[in-house]
Amino acid sequence: MKELTDRIRTQGKVLPKGILKVDGFINHQVDPQLMDACGREFACLFAGLNATKVLTAEISGIAPAVTTALHLGIPVVYARKTRPVTMPDIVLLTTAPSHTKGVMTELIVSPEYLSASERVLIIDDFLASGATIMGLVRLAQTSGATLVGIGTLIEKSFEGGRELLAPLGVPIVSLAVIASMDESGIVFVGD
Repeated sequence: MKELTDRIRTQGKVLPKGILKVDGFINHQVDPQLMDACGREFACLFAGLNATKVLTAEISGIAPAVTTALHLGIPVVYARKTRPVTMPDIVLLTTAPSHTKGVMTELIVSPEYLSASERVLIIDDFLASGATIMGLVRLAQTSGATLVGIGTLIEKSFEGGRELLAPLGVPIVSLAVIASMDESGIVFVGD
């Protein structure tokens, strides 16, 4: 998606340890027009899958997940990283490593919002190693839901996440795919 890749080129910053800083428009300050365009694109690409819920991880996946769900006309559920007191005693829970924090984080969903009757579309901000998305997949599988697709704003193709997810046998779509990046710049697939 040209609008997204242009923003990454002009405003993204490559930090040490393979971190791509896009917090000026995706995950700290959010550009609502850009997220709306991304959500519309995902909704078009995944329209035929008959998803009934969009699932994402707190916090950076919420903006693209909400706009996607809005354009599909379905609810969005996000996996919490801490369990609020309003959540039932029995929850769907898994762990996944946080690339930016360097620690294992919990992903928690209330079973009242994710059930076996659901057709789940996972939307997140990044596909890197695939570990967080696999955590979301485990939550969907534990609930008995059917996974129908995975969408990410940005894929760092050199980190192997797509290969990890490919055996799931569902469509995997990334709106911007990075072939390589370092302090000298970012190279997108197709450049």
